[in-house]
Amino acid sequence: MVDALPQIKNLIGSSFTPKRSIRRATGDGSRSGGIDFSRIVQLSAWKPRAYLYRNFLTDDECDHIIKIATPRLQRSSVADNTDGHSELSEIRTSSGMFIAVAEDAVIARIEHRIAEWTFLPLPNQEAMQVLKYEKGQKYEPHVDYFHDPNNRKRGGHRYATVLMYLNNVTKGGETVFPTADDHSPRDDSWSDCAKGKLAVKPSKGDALLFYSMHPDGSPDASSLHYACPVVEGVKWSAPKWIHVADFSKLYTGPSGGVGMADMAGGGQGVLTGCIDANAFCPSWAASGECERNPAYMHESCRKSCKQC
Repeated sequence: MVDALPQIKNLIGSSFTPKRSIRRATGDGSRSGGIDFSRIVQLSAWKPRAYLYRNFLTDDECDHIIKIATPRLQRSSVADNTDGHSELSEIRTSSGMFIAVAEDAVIARIEHRIAEWTFLPLPNQEAMQVLKYEKGQKYEPHVDYFHDPNNRKRGGHRYATVLMYLNNVTKGGETVFPTADDHSPRDDSWSDCAKGKLAVKPSKGDALLFYSMHPDGSPDASSLHYACPVVEGVKWSAPKWIHVADFSKLYTGPSGGVGMADMAGGGQGVLTGCIDANAFCPSWAASGECERNPAYMHESCRKSCKQC
């Protein structure tokens, strides 16, 4: 088994036995470009499809993301299931912000690495969100695909999520899949919230990849997940949502649902008109993102940034 496995076992439960390590046929059988496949373990084969990549980010990259995010944090919101508008909710008690796509060279490098690992097109990625959870803060059970039609207008459904952990958490803050098909026992280093379930500890530099949709384009309800409350310390994380089609274009697929053929870019036509492409645009604009991230905001949030 690969050298990284003992550390991975500590993160996902001592009794966990990976179904297989993920390798790609290259010269040494473990590395392809910037991706080291010997550090990737499949956590769950099907319900949901989930993978853990140890040390996906360097310490410097983690610190860089936190440095960008810290002065721009706002109370996190959630999307209403009916019409997709953003609202504050006790379901999600973290603070957060978005870093524009390719905002600087470090962010661009990470985004390219995500595309290489997932084999999903770079244009399908949303901007990187950065979240800070303080003691007691959490995110209750939810899925990343959309229930409302408005959020599917740009890029279709969210197909996959890459959740990057930016620091070590003393206790708590685990990512849990409550309906997953692997429930390993947990020792006292885990919070009670994560015991008896498939869970991942936040560890600086690690990244969790899971799919919110089946390969046939139907939503995967087993991707339901939540963030346990932080018991000791502070948790920083950075989710990257990847859509089924180009996120910069209006998506014209059937009811926002897609099959595998749409993943190469099923949107038709560049976003036009005096509209916002994301339900969170008004809150982003109110917090000053139009001035801080004009390259992203002026294109994606034209109405809220008064660009039309």
